[in-house]
Parts: sequence; C-alpha cells; structure tokens
Amino acid sequence: MSTTDGTEHPAPVPRLDRGSLRRLGRCGGASVGLLFALALAGCGERAQSQAAAPPPVTVAQPVKRTVTDWDEFTGRFEAVEEVQVRARVGGFVNSVEFKDGAIVHAGDLLYIIDPRPFEAVASQAQGQLDDARAKAELAKRELDRGLNLVQTSAVSVQVVDQRRQALQAAYAAETQAEGALKAAQLNVEFTHVLAPITGRVSRHLVTPGNLVQGADSGATLLTSIVSLDPIYIYFDVDEATYQRNSRLWFEGKRPSSRDTPNPVHVTLTGETKPTHEGKMDFLDNRLDISTATLRSRAIVPNKDISILPGQFGRVRIIGSSPYEALLIPDAAIATDQSRKIVFVVKQDNTVEARPVVLGPLDEGLRAIREGLKPEDHVIVDGLQRARVGAKVTPKMAQAPAGDKSTAGATP
Repeated sequence: MSTTDGTEHPAPVPRLDRGSLRRLGRCGGASVGLLFALALAGCGERAQSQAAAPPPVTVAQPVKRTVTDWDEFTGRFEAVEEVQVRARVGGFVNSVEFKDGAIVHAGDLLYIIDPRPFEAVASQAQGQLDDARAKAELAKRELDRGLNLVQTSAVSVQVVDQRRQALQAAYAAETQAEGALKAAQLNVEFTHVLAPITGRVSRHLVTPGNLVQGADSGATLLTSIVSLDPIYIYFDVDEATYQRNSRLWFEGKRPSSRDTPNPVHVTLTGETKPTHEGKMDFLDNRLDISTATLRSRAIVPNKDISILPGQFGRVRIIGSSPYEALLIPDAAIATDQSRKIVFVVKQDNTVEARPVVLGPLDEGLRAIREGLKPEDHVIVDGLQRARVGAKVTPKMAQAPAGDKSTAGATP
C-alpha cells in the first residue's frame, strides 16, 4: 500500500470476527480429518503388504556319503599291569628311594630294608657249604683208596660200599648247603625292593625306621605301581546290541570283536568329540546275569600319559558295515512329541513337516535313515519362522558344516 509521500507500507491484516473464525474452524477441521484418514489408509496398506510377504528361511539339500554306524557305551579305564609292592623279607626300613607319584622303570630301587641280619645268615650258609664240600672231597678220596685196596683184598667189599654211601651222603649235604646259601642270598637281595614293572608309582606307605613284615607272616604293603601306556578301557554291552552284532556277523556284514580288533573311538570327560583311538581286545565268555550285559575291553595307546586308571570315557565301537546315507545338520531336526521331524520346502514354497528316522552323527552331521530324499530342500535356519502349510522365501545355503563335498552348495 502506497502513501502520498510514496513510501511503501505493508497491507493491513484483515481482522476476523468470531463468526469468521468459527466458519474457518469448521472447514479446516474437515480438511485435517480427511488428510489424517488418507494417511491412516496408506499406512494400513503398507502394513498389509509387509505382513503378506513370506518369511525368509535358509534351506539345504541332504549330503550323501558313505557312513558307518557306531554303538556308544560308557567305560572306565584300567591299567594293563598293576602291582602292589610288598616286602618279601621282614626288617627295619632304612630308606625310601623314589619320589611319590613319579614314573619308575622296571628294576629301579624303591626301598632298602636293613640287610645285615640276612648277610650274616648268608655268611653262615657259605661256611656250611664249604664244610660240606670238604667232607665230600674227603669221602671221594677214601672211596678211591678203597677201590684200589679191594683189588688186593686189603679191604673188604663191605668197607668199599660204606665209603661209597658216605660219599653220596656228603654230596647230598653239599646240595643242601648250596640251597641254604641261595635262600640266604635271595633274602639279602630282597632287602633291596625293586620296581617290577614300568609305570607311575603311588605314594610311599612306610617311612624309614618302621618295621615291616615279610612274605612268611603277612607281607607289608609298601606302595603300588600302575602301567599307563597302553591302557585298557572296560565297558558293558547290553544284550540287544550283542544280539544285533551277532546277527550282523552271521550275515557277513560286521566282523566279530572276538577274532577281529575292531576299531574304537574314545571321548574323555569334558570333550565333545573322540580324541583317542584304540581297538577291541577282549569279550567275556558269558553275560552278567544281574545286568544282562557283556563285559568288553578295548586297548588304547596312551603315549602322552594323559589318561589315568579310574577315569571314565565314552566308547564308540563299529556297529555296521559302511553304507550310503543322507545327512543334514543336527539343528535342522525338531521334536514333535515322540517323533523327530524336519521341515521341507516344497516346489510351491510351502512348508511340509516330514517325520524321519535318525541315524548316527558323522563329522557333525546327522544321518537320516528314513524320511528324506536327496532332492529335498530342508530348512536349516529359520525354523521358528516356518509354519506347516504356509509359504516361505527359501534361500539356498552353502555346504553344511562338516561336509567335504559340494552337495547343497549354491550353484
């Protein structure tokens, strides 16, 4: 707006009375409401379109390879050789010559028992032997003289016979003296207690200065030694497994552990997979009537001496001949009450629940005995998003963990 002096001023803002405001409010409220309704309709359409999208899942085809069934049992390790070291002669202990818990070798000195009483007895036995030998020598000379004199009738035949008998008695006395000397020398030797086997020794049970009893009066236990390499593991096979394995042996599908050192795999406590390998060594000749189990034994190398007698372990033993099987990750298997199922994506991308019969684990994958085909697409990730009969958006996975082939890989 211009004034008479030419200065520009802004146009005045028109005033609105209450009636005009009420009319504007009615019109504006309707417009805002219409815009809000249109916005809600647009959001609802987007939400419906997002909810209608099938959930994504990861699928893979079963891996096909040759596997072998394994039977698994709980076993306990025991030493191949175990010796309780006892005193063989009585006396006072002079010294202990080993460190508690150390590895000892056969022939190592363990204890020294006071040898002086036994050395004295050995000296006495040596003197008796020398006396018996002297008497035998004298009896031999007298017999030789009698044989010469009897030819000239200087002595009678009776005297010669007496001298021959005296020589034989002298020889017998010499033999007795030799035996007594050997026994005395053995007792002297037994005062030095030696390790009979190689292995780990326990603690010393008798300290120097104590009196121990010998074998003749209840030998005193001094310590014990157990061998460590190799080591046995004992386990009990149930009757059903034994009968099945026997049937497989008769059919020529599995070698018997009685005459074949079948391989075994051992998993120690705290381990998730086998770390030691061994072979079958023994099957008992009868089943335990109280437990209906067959005592079995395997022998396991223990080069690093990491296994001790008394430990527990899980033993896997061959349970079948090799056969072709389909394998999937264990995480793809679900439980439906008493049965195992997997979710398979069909060609129309709908989900189907498929009951399966499980086999053993093989290199991290679970063998499926029945229920799957090689061309099936099994859901391995996203099971919580899958619903039976509903559509999903499948994505092919790489080869499952533990698979050495290219089956199931993205083409």
